[in-house]
Amino acid sequence: MKPIPLTPETAAVARRLVWFEDPAEALSDPIRFMAYAMASATHQDMNVLRRHVSDEDFLEALDNAPPGIIDPRSWAYWNSRVGRYPAPPLPARDLP
Repeated sequence: MKPIPLTPETAAVARRLVWFEDPAEALSDPIRFMAYAMASATHQDMNVLRRHVSDEDFLEALDNAPPGIIDPRSWAYWNSRVGRYPAPPLPARDLP
């Protein structure tokens, strides 16, 4: 997935979604950042991000989302938005 640029708009979104990290750090891992966005971004937040994230990037973020970030409802919603219904299983942690 291509990087999401650090702009005043994306920094504001990052500050709100990944409040526990600096926006530059949050945006440095676009797949992880998009997982947080899919879990809790507003419509306005997603409009900002979609200016920088293609459909292919979005699908890549879904396919490689870290476990434990996206809730089941959001997972079903975003997978249906990209044409996957029913949604594949949620990402799972591999515990020894």
